[in-house]
Amino acid sequence: MADDAAEIYDGARAEFPLTFGKQSKSQTPLEAIHNTTRRNQNLQQQQRQPPPSSADLPSLSSSSKTWLNSLRTAKTPNPNPNDSDATLIGPLRPPQPNSASDDDGDALIGPPPPPSGSGESDDDGEMIGPPAPARSNRDDWDSDAEEENKYRIPVSNEIVLKGHTKVVSALAIDHTGSRVISGSYDYSVRMYDFQGMNAKLQSFRQLEPSEGHQVRTISWSPTADRFLCVTGSAQAKIYDRDGLTLGEFVKGDMYIRDLKNTKGHITGLTCGQWHPRKKDEILTSSEDGSLRIWDVNNFNTQKQVIKPKLARPGRVPVTTCTWDHEGQRIAGGIGDGSIQVWNIKPGWGSRPDIHVQEAHSDDITGLKFSRDGRILLSRSCDGTLKVWDLRQMKDPLKVFQDLPNNYAQTNVAFSPDEQLFLTGTSIERESTTGGLLCFFDRAKLELVSKVGISPTCSVVQCAWHPKLNQIFATSGDKSQGGTHVLYDPTLSERGALVCVARAPRKKSVDDFVANPVIHNPHALPLFRDLPSRKREREKTLKDPVKSHKPDLPMTGPGFGGRVGASKGSLLTQYLMKQGGMIKETWMDEDPREAILKYADVAAKDPKYIAPAYAETQPETVFAKSDSEDEEK
Repeated sequence: MADDAAEIYDGARAEFPLTFGKQSKSQTPLEAIHNTTRRNQNLQQQQRQPPPSSADLPSLSSSSKTWLNSLRTAKTPNPNPNDSDATLIGPLRPPQPNSASDDDGDALIGPPPPPSGSGESDDDGEMIGPPAPARSNRDDWDSDAEEENKYRIPVSNEIVLKGHTKVVSALAIDHTGSRVISGSYDYSVRMYDFQGMNAKLQSFRQLEPSEGHQVRTISWSPTADRFLCVTGSAQAKIYDRDGLTLGEFVKGDMYIRDLKNTKGHITGLTCGQWHPRKKDEILTSSEDGSLRIWDVNNFNTQKQVIKPKLARPGRVPVTTCTWDHEGQRIAGGIGDGSIQVWNIKPGWGSRPDIHVQEAHSDDITGLKFSRDGRILLSRSCDGTLKVWDLRQMKDPLKVFQDLPNNYAQTNVAFSPDEQLFLTGTSIERESTTGGLLCFFDRAKLELVSKVGISPTCSVVQCAWHPKLNQIFATSGDKSQGGTHVLYDPTLSERGALVCVARAPRKKSVDDFVANPVIHNPHALPLFRDLPSRKREREKTLKDPVKSHKPDLPMTGPGFGGRVGASKGSLLTQYLMKQGGMIKETWMDEDPREAILKYADVAAKDPKYIAPAYAETQPETVFAKSDSEDEEK
């Protein structure tokens, strides 16, 4: 009967495909995936975290901790020393406080009551509800962590977009949050796509905009179909969304003194940004001391040239520039430490509407307008971050010190709701904190949190994407570079969550393709395999004609028309020498004597020069020297 059932099953199973009835492969849950990307506690939490101890059991109440401690510290088998006849049965009983002693001697049911003074009691002295846990240093830390968590900063998890070999100095995320572009000091630009990227986090395209020039700034257009790339060269480039070059702006004439008469920048660019509203207008700044507004439809000349106001004539570089949120104002950081703001209105020119002299003591690396147009943030290499009120720019509202900055591209950014603003710090030689990402409260103007990004690399660019609710921070040094993406699975959307959950495709046998070697000795020269250069060089050296090898002297009997005893001459020369027809006496004579032996013959019977002057100049007249040394 069993054999018949097996045959029926095999017959029915043969009618279905082999994959029918197979269980699907178990997929890794998202929680386990996010646990692998969970980052360590930041530097501030590590400093404030109390040292762990073996007695700390955070999942237990204080009364349970007391009971367990009594079990560990009990030394005598009898907990009641007055009752010598009692025998211990079961676990030790916890020590009974005076206020909660049982006169009836009934057995304890439930957890033991807390010690006196630790819980809340009503007027009758009876406890209502579960005992309140004792407050410790860990509870203080938890309350402070909750205080910081009210800002809902997504920093619980982290991934790193690698690929660059030097510090990443430029960063741009499109408005939809699907593509990220990073530029580095290694002269390359890498493009990442969250929708098409798996857990390997590899870029899908790499560009080199200008050979030998560092990438300074990258900016997306408002429609996210093109992006601007600014390098250390004098010409900015426009690329489409897939990384294809659309055009390159013209370079100006470096021999023209007036910058308004040149068609473009004449020295290296420092910064650039696309207009936030207009898709055909961009702004660039340069080391030649000018800002220029360009039309992306015309790469041959700029629309307008802005020359900053200077205390003394000369060329001072413009280190950074930016638009406001509506594109109605332009701010520029000048190399002399000043901040200048221009309002775009009919008839506006190079004269700034706001001019703050000596705003910083060093180069300004980043400027940022608030959305409401009231606040301006400035970041500088002097290690400060200043908050300015655009209605009163005489003095800054707040100056944040001790923010080291060693890179000219370090920026400052706002959170999506603009309650916070953030910036990165650079590494110092004697410091042990590493590269940090500092968050500040806009209303209170105070430091909120410091998040450690890298212990050995500086943080340069930072951004907080509003749709993804993820924080991007670029870092690196002379030998490595990457873009850190901070996110929280409960707060963030898409972006890093999509690519982390997508496992890389497993390699198949079909992926390994061996390149076949085809030998065709009778192929045409065009399709024939070229021989190796080493063998071809050796073959050429052996050929005396191709290598122009000189003839060696003959030591024995001659061959090939050469006679051995003729000292390297040919046979005809040898026979003429023997017959006396060739006399080689010039090899044994003195050249001076060989010439002077014809002096008498030339004087008596001149043939060439002398007969031409026989009638006009019978006596030879030589030129007299004017030099006194020759006369002496």
